[in-house]
Amino acid sequence: MSEVKTQSPAADAPGDHPRNMANAIRALAMDAVQKANSGHPGMPMGMADVATVLFQDFIKLDPSNPSWPDRDRFVLSNGHGSMLLYAVHYLLGYADMTIDQLKQFRQFGAKTAGHPEYGHALGIETTTGPLGQGLTTAVGMALAERMQNARYGDDLVDHYTYVFVGDGCLMEGISHEAIDLAGHLKLSKLIVLFDDNGISIDGKTSLATSTDQVKRFEASGWHAEQVDGHDPDAVRAAIARARAADKPSMIACKTIIGFGSPKLAGSEKSHGAALGDEEIAATRKQLLWTSEPFAIPDEVIAGWREVGKKGAAARAEWEARHAASPKAAAFDAGLAGDMPADFAAKMSAYRAKLSEDKPKLATRKSSEATLEVVNGLTDLTIGGSADLTHSVFTLTKGMHSVQAGHYDGRYLHYGIREHAMAAVMNGLALHGGFIPYGGTFMVFADYARGGIRLSALMGLRVVYVFTHDSIGLGEDGPTHQPIEHLAMLRATPNILVFRPADAIETAECWEIALTERHRPSVLSLSRQNLPTVAGGASENRSRKGAYVLREADGERQVTILATGSEVEIALAGADKLAAEGIKAAVVSMPSWELFAEQDETYRASVLGTAPRIAVEAAARFGWDRWIGDTGRFIGMNSFGASAPAPLLYEHFGITADAILSAGKELAH
Repeated sequence: MSEVKTQSPAADAPGDHPRNMANAIRALAMDAVQKANSGHPGMPMGMADVATVLFQDFIKLDPSNPSWPDRDRFVLSNGHGSMLLYAVHYLLGYADMTIDQLKQFRQFGAKTAGHPEYGHALGIETTTGPLGQGLTTAVGMALAERMQNARYGDDLVDHYTYVFVGDGCLMEGISHEAIDLAGHLKLSKLIVLFDDNGISIDGKTSLATSTDQVKRFEASGWHAEQVDGHDPDAVRAAIARARAADKPSMIACKTIIGFGSPKLAGSEKSHGAALGDEEIAATRKQLLWTSEPFAIPDEVIAGWREVGKKGAAARAEWEARHAASPKAAAFDAGLAGDMPADFAAKMSAYRAKLSEDKPKLATRKSSEATLEVVNGLTDLTIGGSADLTHSVFTLTKGMHSVQAGHYDGRYLHYGIREHAMAAVMNGLALHGGFIPYGGTFMVFADYARGGIRLSALMGLRVVYVFTHDSIGLGEDGPTHQPIEHLAMLRATPNILVFRPADAIETAECWEIALTERHRPSVLSLSRQNLPTVAGGASENRSRKGAYVLREADGERQVTILATGSEVEIALAGADKLAAEGIKAAVVSMPSWELFAEQDETYRASVLGTAPRIAVEAAARFGWDRWIGDTGRFIGMNSFGASAPAPLLYEHFGITADAILSAGKELAH
């Protein structure tokens, strides 16, 4: 282990002191957290030396054009230390990161949110804060770089992904999934810099862990080493070695949290609270930093701004290569992410064929058939699954697997890593050039939840293919039968949840998901075969979220609302009601979210004024919005059981006879 060097007094003038590039980060972090009386000064102060070396000597960015395609990506996985990122962006000269923004740290409407938020400020590559998500998203970015490079070559795609992580990121279970996958795929342009300060909120990390992180990463196929994080020369040499490695790299930077603070350095007390005016003054003295709060000496800011200008030359060189490249048009089209001009027409023709053929298929198989069409029309789509390829049917003909050294495939074997799959897909989407979709059983949405939430928060076009979506999966039993998951997903803002009733609705929902640019989609798909029920319409009726599948023969006495595999049961129930002289309409509701976005007149025309019955093999939660106080719900109010699916539907009372009974009560 390298000895950690502490700050020693020096006679240099403040602007000339060799550590002042880093001290500018420390000062701004202290000042912003103090003014807000909220935040985390310890990490920015501890990692300031590492950040200075990285941005000064290695990272390829251009603040004047923050989104140019071949830039390096920087991810602050330990996002609580956001003032490090904001300080660096101010110092480099990002136009939107002004000193006033730093003074408004953590205040409403400021770009300087408590954790970095994608889209809130220039140059923030991903939202971070939930520990381990940033690291895993960065794996997706690094993977996207290699996959784009395989398509377009070094002239157009040749950049690194750098990640800062803390002890918390590496304790979270998602980190194991990410580290294992990245090492297996030999993502050599991924470099992780670990803030190895030995401190977490509760105190020393030895309270909870004794893992040797260097050995852990090495065991997963990484180049890994430890250096003194306060020795710029050692950090510089380590990053150079990492860039030369043929595998991903982790550099454990031994640092002191709250570096420079006489009383709080090395203590958990500097992690998540302002240092206080007295301690900040003492820290300034210790660091030989005499400037007032939020004031950076001219020579220091000038030095940082020169660093910021260096990336413009690299960008100009790339633009020249791009202009001369025969692959430029294809590259640009990939980044634009548009579906083919004839996509809607081709999907309409495909739906017409389904309407004619009337297949009886599980919607997981209907999804596979739709993907055969989609993947033949565009190469933007990148499939994958969490070791369930032949159960969730996400692989189509002609798709080859992505493997280490062979990144030209279109299918990812994520392994049994749902948590990582979601975050890696976020990284693929954020990087640009691809539309990722990934499959698993719906019950394991629990494992993917962290990444799904960030997909929605960032507004990413990521498609989650969740099959075996009800008690209809049968014999595997309640551990694998999702009951509450639809409610959880529907409760999440900015996400589209689709539960198609048949092959036609499945194709419609895929079309919507792929053309929705600013929110993720979930496809909830059945294991059991379902008949075609939605034929005969040329338009994509699922775009309105719900529609009248079968109108009553006369004035409605009951309206039956259903989704997915229960639409078939709803139709059978309507038939039984008709035999009893009760007029029932059947409404298919593939997407609550899209239906809620329709105007009141349309919603009223679909729902009608008659009493309503909802049918769904899931929890009731949320359905009262659509059925009202007097409506009936036919579905689950418990966990499932292990038995063949038809028996389970009978046992739990999700049947046409149950609809008949409820309808007779409501109609009289």
